[in-house]
Amino acid sequence: MPEFQIRPLRSSDFDRVLWLERDLFGSGAWTYGMLADELAGLGRWYIVATVDEPGTIGPDPVIGYAGLWFDGDDAQVMTIGVARNYQRSGVGRLLLDALIERARQLKAEAVLLEVRVDNEPALAMYRRFGFEVLAVRKRYYQPEDKDAYTMRLDLRTEPRTATDDGNAA
Repeated sequence: MPEFQIRPLRSSDFDRVLWLERDLFGSGAWTYGMLADELAGLGRWYIVATVDEPGTIGPDPVIGYAGLWFDGDDAQVMTIGVARNYQRSGVGRLLLDALIERARQLKAEAVLLEVRVDNEPALAMYRRFGFEVLAVRKRYYQPEDKDAYTMRLDLRTEPRTATDDGNAA
């Protein structure tokens, strides 16, 4: 079983993160400029998941990434992406755990996110963490014209983590 680690995203990770973005999100993927602008924004915190496993390319290969924005009250999950061959292996759960822990450290009252209404693996993972659907955002994901759920996790309650192997991309 491979061992996954979490560390801060570095500029040297940009090429890999952008490759994953295009592979996972197609025409809705962030560009280099969008990623650079996002990372430079106030209150942002980005991490990557890496794996130390025989057969992977290079040292410290990035297999997932995630970002959080804190506005002073609530934290917003900006993105979570996991390489296709590592989905449903616990990487998404590890990334989300780290984002929620960071939000707690920042004393956020809640964590918010948007997720495609048809992304069943992600929805299942978010529900296991205790996220609840607040609303539907019509045509949120462009250019596909896909709706999104806005979900919320109240951090004023006891911490909760997912316990099974579901994962999101």
